[in-house]
Amino acid sequence: MKKYISKIVQGALLMTTALTVYNCKDFMQVNPVSQYSVEQVFSDVSNATTALIGVYDELMGDNGYGIRLSQYYPYDSDEMIVAGNIDNGRRGVGRYQLLLSNIEIRNPFIQLYRGVEKANLCIEQIPLMAKYTNGTAAEQTELKRLHGEALVLRAQFYFELIRNWGDVPAPMIPAYKQTDLFAPQANRDETYDKLIADLKTATDLLPWRTAVKRDERVTKGAAKALRAKMSLFRGGYSLRSDSKIMERRSDYLTYYKIARDECADLMANRGQHTLNPSFEDIWRKLTSFQYDPQGEILFEAGAGGGNANSDSRMGNYNGVVTNAASRYGAGGGGVTVLPNYFYAFDSIDTRLPVTITNYTVPSATNIKTVRRLGELTDGKFRRDWRVPLLPGTVLNVGYNWPFIRFADVLLMFAEADNEINGSPTAAAKTAFEEVRKRAYKGFESRIGVTPTSKDSFFTAIAHERYLEFGSEGIRKFDLVRWNLLGTKIAEARTNIQAIRDATGKYANVPQYIHWKNVGEEIQWYNSYYQPFTTAAVTGWTKMDWRQHLTTASAIDGKPLWQGFGSFYTPNKSELFPFDQATMDAYQGKLKQNPNY
Repeated sequence: MKKYISKIVQGALLMTTALTVYNCKDFMQVNPVSQYSVEQVFSDVSNATTALIGVYDELMGDNGYGIRLSQYYPYDSDEMIVAGNIDNGRRGVGRYQLLLSNIEIRNPFIQLYRGVEKANLCIEQIPLMAKYTNGTAAEQTELKRLHGEALVLRAQFYFELIRNWGDVPAPMIPAYKQTDLFAPQANRDETYDKLIADLKTATDLLPWRTAVKRDERVTKGAAKALRAKMSLFRGGYSLRSDSKIMERRSDYLTYYKIARDECADLMANRGQHTLNPSFEDIWRKLTSFQYDPQGEILFEAGAGGGNANSDSRMGNYNGVVTNAASRYGAGGGGVTVLPNYFYAFDSIDTRLPVTITNYTVPSATNIKTVRRLGELTDGKFRRDWRVPLLPGTVLNVGYNWPFIRFADVLLMFAEADNEINGSPTAAAKTAFEEVRKRAYKGFESRIGVTPTSKDSFFTAIAHERYLEFGSEGIRKFDLVRWNLLGTKIAEARTNIQAIRDATGKYANVPQYIHWKNVGEEIQWYNSYYQPFTTAAVTGWTKMDWRQHLTTASAIDGKPLWQGFGSFYTPNKSELFPFDQATMDAYQGKLKQNPNY
């Protein structure tokens, strides 16, 4: 009897133009037909590749890493927040007021499981193909690569599900073989263990980056880096459904060792992946669709197609606020940078002007204007860096979403090595300092003294990750696995008030900034790091800086430090709830997450 793939998978197999623009241009085009049997789909390498493309497609789009998983789910934290007043949508997610009717927690959940289903079918069927074992050497190599890619993609879908919802249903076989489509929740530790083992298999199936054509398909480095990251989460803290508190399992060091070893192997293969010498160049290349010869981004989701299903909205939703009539088109402002994050950077840290933007382009004149301290925006995915420009109100900017960079590999190695050995080894310190030296390029002698005790080195690692990965969807989840989310939210609130009052380490924060335009660009009269309270300077525009925190009611009529993350509750907010429609569909078989 013929087996037919589900309509969800079938739709992905019919994709054509969405995968032929910008970053997806390297994939093949497919002529659609009305229906495919499993035997037809997995009859040859070409069709199997098309099926695998369908798995990739579930990474992106509005309900994937095109906006919701990348721009809504990682906030609020002590780094950046979702802009605007609370609602039963993205701001409800950011403020930790997660109602079961919030559509923003349902649609991404569904899309992630579509990705799992498609991956499950590929993982089952590709190794069953005759050419997997009996084809030419080239056919066998390519099919094994496809198999490895499917394992990595399924791991990524489940990784996102687990870190947001905890114990989730985890079918590892296609739906047509499942006796119950509403499978019970699986223990997250067991799911992690299965995926970590799968990723080891994938590393043996996948080629290194330099052995294959350049595109967004995953390679060996991506599998190893994801295995390291998932291992740190498996060994980290998480909110447990049984105890209803944040806990870390007693065998956590087993997983830290996996993470360390995978990172060490990547660090030993610098011809495949290494740091880009320039921090800014990473993002200039990403926003201009240029090849990165260093391969710093090991794993990314490719965007393209100019639509809500397969493209991204980074640069339109977030980043610099730009006017539709300007040369850059309309966009920006969906994510707000907290003032304490701006002042977490040293003034000579090259990451600061890349990660945080302090200007807007408000009109058709293209002339930049300064933003106030409580209005700063993120900068890595800024629309005004895009080449070629997209004028007007184009929503889909085409930016890829980076999951893991080589800087992450270095800092994961340093963190894991320190935890295993009880103090930082020379190798851990070298990895940590490599990231800092790039950040302080030209001022390497000013990176400071690397701590030597376990606790102080961990604190330094946590801070360095804070500075390195701003707006990359990493900070909140790091804080959860360290069980520090509530602590750091509280610290941020205290620090913002200290900035407002210019007390302690913030005593030199100026009350006002004075600036003027030189052509379209901005020139500053006074420093962001020295006291300055003069009411006016002839020929310069005065702008509230620290003063803005005194006068502005930023969120729901509250001061900024009171409004962000305002409904955070320990031992609840570390996980999302299952939405009401999902709970109803499971008819009592799905246990709600603690305290919802």
